[in-house]
Amino acid sequence: MIKENALDRRLSVAPMMDWTDRHCRYFLRQLSRHTLLYTEMVTTGALLHGDRARFLDYHPGEKPVAIQLGGSNPTDLAKCASFAQSHGYDEVNLNVGCPSDRVQEGRIGACLMAEPQTVADCIKAMQDEVSIPVTVKHRIGINGRDSWDELCEFVGTIADTGCKTFIAHARIAILEGLNPKENREIPPLKYDVVYKLKQTFPDLEIIINGGIQTLEQTQEHLKHVDGVMIGREAYNNPYILAAADKLIFDRDVDETDRHDVLAAMYPYIEHEMSQGVRLNHMTRHLLGLFQGLPGARRFRRYISENAHRPEASVDTLKQAAALVNC
Repeated sequence: MIKENALDRRLSVAPMMDWTDRHCRYFLRQLSRHTLLYTEMVTTGALLHGDRARFLDYHPGEKPVAIQLGGSNPTDLAKCASFAQSHGYDEVNLNVGCPSDRVQEGRIGACLMAEPQTVADCIKAMQDEVSIPVTVKHRIGINGRDSWDELCEFVGTIADTGCKTFIAHARIAILEGLNPKENREIPPLKYDVVYKLKQTFPDLEIIINGGIQTLEQTQEHLKHVDGVMIGREAYNNPYILAAADKLIFDRDVDETDRHDVLAAMYPYIEHEMSQGVRLNHMTRHLLGLFQGLPGARRFRRYISENAHRPEASVDTLKQAAALVNC
């Protein structure tokens, strides 16, 4: 199929399990209109045998939005990529970076870095099925396979399929002995390895990920690579995205006020609650909005203590917002 690769990936928010659900993505979209957003990882088994609509549905206002798939069977991944394209996703990404024991048992995630040809077969099968971009998110290595030559073999093997976009978490993954949190903190960050990857494969789009916390850091990385993916900082301190459209995407726009961001969520929240979604399932993503401001702790506490109550409503959120001075 004819491939399109027109997405602007200068800045994106990483796929994060239990965090980047559709409510989180809609919220983040109120802060930045152009940052690319990713779903949580969705396994092929969930899409093939589970509630497909539950895993695929999103609000049109979230776009541009990419889906991350987890799997290692080319046929299954091709079917799931087709589902994603039919549902309107802008990109399909394959998870080759998650180090958890649970996903390893399913032959998903970082353990696949030991099998470059398997990953290439998966990417090729998806490419043959869809016209939207198919990308890969990976580590710079895994224990026992962490040399520069092995990284180049991995990237080169997959690039031979025609895959153009590689999102590289600038740490290796330790597949035994470290949990996912430790794998985000203990292996040292090696940004220079990702920079070198771009120099070695200049025709590929190389996105850097891992430990990036500010737009100033993002701008510095963009001198060396094509894009930056921010993870937990974008969740814990989401207002950092408010200046992204101006600083990263060169749009002549002002930062949105935090209270205006919250107000933009009210109609969405009311609609979702009318469909049976509980308030606290949405407000849990908003807790970091006022990070660093007077009253931020009171805001978080009020939501945590009240959003789960049966009578909770948008008024609960308005009352919490009134506790913040900004």
